[in-house]
Amino acid sequence: MLCPGRLGFVRRRFMRYPLAVMSRHFQSLPTDPSLKVRSRSTGEVVRRVGAYLRPYPGMAAGVIAFAILSQAAAMTYPKLTRFVIDRVIGQHRADLLTPVALALLGAFVMRDVFNSLRIRLNNVFEQRVILDIRRELYGHLQRLPQSWFDHRATGDLMTRVLEDVGAMERLLIDGTEQGVVSILALVGVATLLFLNNPLLALVALAPLPILIGGALWYTMTAHRRYRAQREASSAMNALLMDNLQGVRQIKSFGREAHEDGRFAQQADELRRGTLTVMKVWAWYSPSMACASAMGLVLVLWVGGRLVLQDRLQVGALVEFVLYLGLFYEPVGRLHSLNQMVQSARSAGERVFDILDTPIESGVPAVSLTSTASRPVRFSGEVEYCGVSARYSEGRVALEGVSLHARPGEMIALVGPTGAGKSTLVQLLPRFYELSAGVIRVEGRDFREWSLPELRSQIAVVGQEPFLFNGTIRENILYGRLDADAGAMENAARAANCHDFIHRLPEGYDTRVGERGVRLSVGEKQRITIARALLKDAPILILDEATASVDTATERRIQEALERLMTGRTSFVVAHRLSTIRHATQILVLDHGRIVERGGHEELLSLGGLYSRMVRAQAAVSEVESRWVPGDGLGEASMSEETVR
Repeated sequence: MLCPGRLGFVRRRFMRYPLAVMSRHFQSLPTDPSLKVRSRSTGEVVRRVGAYLRPYPGMAAGVIAFAILSQAAAMTYPKLTRFVIDRVIGQHRADLLTPVALALLGAFVMRDVFNSLRIRLNNVFEQRVILDIRRELYGHLQRLPQSWFDHRATGDLMTRVLEDVGAMERLLIDGTEQGVVSILALVGVATLLFLNNPLLALVALAPLPILIGGALWYTMTAHRRYRAQREASSAMNALLMDNLQGVRQIKSFGREAHEDGRFAQQADELRRGTLTVMKVWAWYSPSMACASAMGLVLVLWVGGRLVLQDRLQVGALVEFVLYLGLFYEPVGRLHSLNQMVQSARSAGERVFDILDTPIESGVPAVSLTSTASRPVRFSGEVEYCGVSARYSEGRVALEGVSLHARPGEMIALVGPTGAGKSTLVQLLPRFYELSAGVIRVEGRDFREWSLPELRSQIAVVGQEPFLFNGTIRENILYGRLDADAGAMENAARAANCHDFIHRLPEGYDTRVGERGVRLSVGEKQRITIARALLKDAPILILDEATASVDTATERRIQEALERLMTGRTSFVVAHRLSTIRHATQILVLDHGRIVERGGHEELLSLGGLYSRMVRAQAAVSEVESRWVPGDGLGEASMSEETVR
């Protein structure tokens, strides 16, 4: 007889090997997910971001045209102001005052009308481009290898899709408009300044070397600050996502204060990164404004002396000062644009880090909105020939594995934790790539099938059931989106979940919460089985599908699984050996190799690893029968304990 402590050891040793554990072997997760982001030059980022303008040349031209027209209307009022001072007031022409005032009013109205049209068109343009970037980014994410996600935190990826795309867009839309209009305004106003008074124009340009030098310094030093800020934001979001998903574990261990401290540390990193950016900008922006003001002061000093010497009219000086304001205004916008470019460069690097990652081989270059068709149903024949796989750090996961599963056969995989069972089945749908050997499906190298075609023929039920945050109906129909209500309910009945769903207040329209939090583990697992039944794939992978439930619930799930496996080629990773007694083949793995194979009775007679595992589980069952009341109640359903 085993004592309770020994029972715990046996359970930990033989009961389960979750996918999360297997996935950790395929990764070497850095402390900061963004450390791997490759640095890119500002020119490269601007060029690649600018490519998103190409589908909308009319909108881009329209935004710039309205901005230029608005700027042109604004440039008329210095000339009209000079006319009022020198002609209307200087020559006492009261008859001209009303027409000039109306002309000034018209100029301002036209300026604001064109500006309003620019803003409206710019908003439409902006949202279309954001949609294009996000769809491309999300579509690319969907086609990346599973192993790539093992290296990234979910919060980091969400930051890239939501925040970094927004920063890129500001460079794309606002930056393009402000850059083009500001440069045109500078050229136009500078021309007018020299035409009006070359001497004052040269005086006005005296601070230009300071402005150019300041801009170069900021450009060369800003990238490091903005990149640190974005990485701190990403790290904080990753921690927040992790903590929200693990809130039950945090509460159960009483680690709220500990997590408060961790979050405060990450939030403080973001605060310090943001303050570093803002502190430099707080010096840079006023310094550039002061340099611009120096030009205005010099113009007033030189121009005032010219007026006192009767070499310049007052109206001409006022006109020049007003034009000078229009000259330094785009200079200020270009400085702000420089800040935007540096922020967008850091964001663009993180977005292009995703877009430059090669997608899974076998994924066709088609829109992800299209549904993969299944013109031919596979018979379910699968053959592994000398298959090897390695973890990312180079350790062997599988070595020289060969097996042949004929249509309708059940292949059971057993062995100690870390033996390579989950790795073996995860290779079949190509979640990970093999390093040697070949897997044949329907007699063909499985890499010759496109990934949508291959995966449409495989249904997977894992140890940790996953449900989307929607209704039970939506989660079951995920197996086949075009299935009718009758087919869905038949799948639910076969999965032993129709009865508990029917007892819920809203039935199939009951919302399950994030990751199915409102359902028990057994209920979630039965819904995932119903989803797999509805998919009706000829090849089935069961990766320890009953490892996380009690014995009574396991019986219900096992009944559903038996219906699911009927007529299908099944690969079953099992922790309870009693469930695979009738398997066609039982493969015993240890350290990535098949050390035993055969039927249940045959393997027992060998007296090897399988026989020892069976005896150990028999001892566990004996202890459980003494320690666990056999009331047969099993788990509480959602209708009993979660819907109140």
